[in-house]
Amino acid sequence: MKRSRRLLATVLLVILITCLLSVCAFADDGGEYQSRMYATFWALVPPIIAIVLALITKEVYSSLFIGIVAGALFYSNFNPVMTLNTLVQDGLISGLTDAWNAGIFLFLVLLGIIVALINKAGGSAAFGRWAQTHIHTRVGAMFATFVLGILIFIDDYFNCLTVGSVMRPVTDGHRISRAKLAYLIDATAAPVCMIAPISSWAAAVSGMVDGQDGIALFCRAIPYNYYSLLTFVFILGIIFLKFDYGPMKLHEKNARENGDLFTCGQQIDTENELDYSPRGRVCDLIIPIVILIALCVIGIIYVGGFFDGESFILAFGNTDASLGLPWGSIVALVVIILYLICRRVVTFKEAMACIPKGFVAMVPALLILTFAITLKNITGLLGASTFVATQMENAAPGLTMLLPAIIFVVGCLLAFATGTSWGTFGILIPIVTDAFPPDSPLFIIGISACLAGAVCGDHCSPISDTTIMSSAGAQCDHVNHVSTQLPYALTVAGVSFVTYLVAGRVQNAYIPLIFGIVLTIVVLLILRAVTGGKKQAQSEK
Repeated sequence: MKRSRRLLATVLLVILITCLLSVCAFADDGGEYQSRMYATFWALVPPIIAIVLALITKEVYSSLFIGIVAGALFYSNFNPVMTLNTLVQDGLISGLTDAWNAGIFLFLVLLGIIVALINKAGGSAAFGRWAQTHIHTRVGAMFATFVLGILIFIDDYFNCLTVGSVMRPVTDGHRISRAKLAYLIDATAAPVCMIAPISSWAAAVSGMVDGQDGIALFCRAIPYNYYSLLTFVFILGIIFLKFDYGPMKLHEKNARENGDLFTCGQQIDTENELDYSPRGRVCDLIIPIVILIALCVIGIIYVGGFFDGESFILAFGNTDASLGLPWGSIVALVVIILYLICRRVVTFKEAMACIPKGFVAMVPALLILTFAITLKNITGLLGASTFVATQMENAAPGLTMLLPAIIFVVGCLLAFATGTSWGTFGILIPIVTDAFPPDSPLFIIGISACLAGAVCGDHCSPISDTTIMSSAGAQCDHVNHVSTQLPYALTVAGVSFVTYLVAGRVQNAYIPLIFGIVLTIVVLLILRAVTGGKKQAQSEK
């Protein structure tokens, strides 16, 4: 296996060097530059290369970088000098200097510092001791993770890291694999934000619909967001039926029987987490998190203009999460430091030492996120969104009843390839609004299918920021997280596709939803019977 991986890496390196040394002539008529591969299927090839390599080699950094280089080569028509300029200037530097990305990076670093402070104060350890006396089973630990994920609906980044830091000691104590924890985090983060009217996702969607009340439209779309709703049904089924399938089955077996939480891949060093104050209590976990949530909400509505006279809902709709979340978290950091010092669970010197520790803990996630953003930028230069939009517009006529299901599939594929759900529904919503009149029942179904497809593709994609954050929150090897959750996400996607076929015909929210719930349960029971899930459930009793 190691020899084949080395051979694959050598072949890829040779191809890469050959491409860089080759100069292909390209025309320049003095107008605006455009790649010969612009708005063609080739625009989707770079992310596909990155995704396939990551799944084959189990190594995410080099896979993303090779995908970036391939995209830069395509954009520059294989001109080596322009390839380097595209990679560095239009890719890396553009991504790092973008205001939105910079705000999210700052927010992640601040969260990492807060988590390090809570660990140092002994809050996480105290919660772990409390959980050992109150949560007695693996089912209880997984269900508690799911419930906490549902409750933190403000923002998916915030959800991933907060739920991960709180629940890691609990799930570790009950021998739940880090891959399973990462799945539970990821499967609740984006879906719950997509059905919560007060969330950064609702704000993003409301700002992309012209000529209508965006928040009202978002609320009307909630009952039709079958992927998000059926994902919750699926999670509960997996938890209470006590079985797993696909790669997750091996991870859970190793964790349950051998205490091996990682199975394979990079194991996160948790040595620093053992160095904590013995005076820490559960309140040293709960109070900092409440402070963080409260101040992040205040930061979001402040940026949205709430204190300038806007209503609470409009403030959420007009906000900028990349500014509001860092605003709230940096104030929360100061308040939490003062609280923990007053509680005498950390000294000022220890609190300051947590700052670099928190930053270091976030370096892997920040690096993956940087590469993912760079790949998205280059994919954008290649016109991937234009290609997909053109295909959608050409396919729309004559497929009215099937269009919600088609929109869902296209949203899945686009979000999977580009790693961005927000960019996906930003592309597809205008197409849906043009395809259906606003008074048509299919209009709201099409909008919901677009949003659900974006969430599904984002959930599956290795280069999605939410997927990366889930791995960071669970401290799980990223490739392990992607490979174990993919069969689960695809199962729900298949059920959702059939449900959208029914919705396109019935044009009612609740009949297809009931159908989808029943179909999800039936599929779970079949999978349980086929994969020997009953034996696994009996072994956990």
